[in-house]
Amino acid sequence: MTTTEQLTPVADAVGEVFARVFDQLAAWRTPIEAMIARSSASGGEVRPAELDQTVADLVIPRLVEPDALLTGAGFIADGEIVRGREVHFAWWLGPLDDNPVLGSTDGPTRLDLSTRGYTEYLRDFRALEWYRIPATTRHAHVTGPFVDHLCTCDYILTLTMPVHGEGGERMVGVVGADISVRRLERELLARFLGVEVPLALVNADGRVVLSTEPTLQVGQLADAAAPASLDCPGTPFRVLVEPAPTDR
Repeated sequence: MTTTEQLTPVADAVGEVFARVFDQLAAWRTPIEAMIARSSASGGEVRPAELDQTVADLVIPRLVEPDALLTGAGFIADGEIVRGREVHFAWWLGPLDDNPVLGSTDGPTRLDLSTRGYTEYLRDFRALEWYRIPATTRHAHVTGPFVDHLCTCDYILTLTMPVHGEGGERMVGVVGADISVRRLERELLARFLGVEVPLALVNADGRVVLSTEPTLQVGQLADAAAPASLDCPGTPFRVLVEPAPTDR
């Protein structure tokens, strides 16, 4: 029987991957908040060009490094702080292979919402999970897995962290990063395969992130009544032992 001792290294490996990304978001948040504070101190709104350059200088090096973990990253600003904008996406994508939206790219690409005819839902971006939960809890959050129709047309996980202005009293946006499930599999699958029984990584709703059980695919719901499970530290995920698809 698979024991907690066997599962612990697997769960810890998951926690370590996400801890690295959350640490990176925290490191990016500090200079973004400092730039916003400078603009507020001078009595004005944030200039879009200044914000974009600040964010680009932070995130692009991580998107173009060899075998980058992140597929996209940036800052989504509440439109109230950016001059002349309802919502402002300072967001970049790393190099992409055969992307159905952008084709193949060999360098960073700025997300241009003006070219997306199907992004009407972003007008109410404050209601979307990746923004709403950090705004409510004031803590970092992981959304997904979900199919990213905006950029990659593939399963991703989006990690977001609140960014505050006015002395930390008001959230003015979120700093975030995307990890593709395919890339996460490369990071973690060997650990999962090292256990002699099938395992699945699921989110808080029981939706599969990755699995070594052939009947369970990404995005499916797994039956919560697995023989054993273990929480992954610092994340909303659990490792299930001998998982099965749900009847729901």
